[in-house]
Amino acid sequence: MADFLDQLGDILFLDIETASQTEKFEELDPRLQEEWIKKERLIRLENPSEVPGSLYFDRAGIHAEFGQVICVGVGFFQSKKKDKKLIFRSKIFADAEERELLLALKALLDKKKWILCAHNGKEFDFPYLCRRMLIQGIQLPEPLQIAGKKPWEVRHLDTMDMWKFGDYKHYTRLELLAAVFGIPTSKDGIDGSQVNATFYLDKDLEKIKLYCLRDVEVTARIFMAMHPQLDELEIEIVHAEDSKKDHKD
Repeated sequence: MADFLDQLGDILFLDIETASQTEKFEELDPRLQEEWIKKERLIRLENPSEVPGSLYFDRAGIHAEFGQVICVGVGFFQSKKKDKKLIFRSKIFADAEERELLLALKALLDKKKWILCAHNGKEFDFPYLCRRMLIQGIQLPEPLQIAGKKPWEVRHLDTMDMWKFGDYKHYTRLELLAAVFGIPTSKDGIDGSQVNATFYLDKDLEKIKLYCLRDVEVTARIFMAMHPQLDELEIEIVHAEDSKKDHKD
């Protein structure tokens, strides 16, 4: 177990929250408007009579070409072997300017050879961050540089991928895994479908940041639940943003 605890400290758990690039479709760059309408035609095949651009507010945020990163939550474990305790330190990156947010995240990712872990990270979080960084003219930090690497050289973990055990037929929500493992929900007051409205209409980034941090913690707890040999360890949560401690078993 000692070796695993040493390796655990190299894992950076991560979650991103995204929004559409602009609040209104009409505010989007005209060239991107044309491209969105083409993409939208594929999305709304079942209801082609909808007004072009009508899906932008609800759907653009999940596409890196039409969206933006509004906050990134990260967390990692520190081991106190003598006390049989793990301290989970988490932090949120958020900025009115996406480029500044991504630069701050890059600075953290460049500090050490992190192993990145997210739920559905291989299909969403990691590629989304790569695309937005390149769009913002930012060189990719080493943990996100996967071009030319062999699969076993890519230091990316994905709790959804881990749960599949080779079964690629189904998408498994983070909330479902939290429920089956008895982990408290992160969807208290907001869920992913409400992020864009909370950001633009409610202008409540603080609520989104809290939701993002909870998702990071839930992802980390799911990862730990998949390693039951660590059940005896107590987990202490420390949020770097406000330095307040939340003790949990």
